[in-house]
Amino acid sequence: MLGIKTEQIDAIKVIIELQDKTLVIENPSVLKMTQQGQEIYTVIGSAKEQVKEQKVEISDEDVKFVMEQTGKSENEVREALQKTNGDIAQAILLLTGGENKG
Repeated sequence: MLGIKTEQIDAIKVIIELQDKTLVIENPSVLKMTQQGQEIYTVIGSAKEQVKEQKVEISDEDVKFVMEQTGKSENEVREALQKTNGDIAQAILLLTGGENKG
């Protein structure tokens, strides 16, 4: 076969990380081919898309300000700021019960 070596891989899951989402292929059929030192993987299966959670850069100044306004811990404040994409006013409302959490 012109120096092509093939091997079936017993994969249970294939994960492909993209810029804005992740593709997850459960119970795929995976074939590895090697030719002249190059490896080629063929993956067959249905992919489910998972949108990546965007991580927002939270400044220490924002955290300190929200802590002062709400009396909450640094961890609680950072979590609230992540949930609100860095929106200080929304984070304060979330932490003080000014917004429904449902």
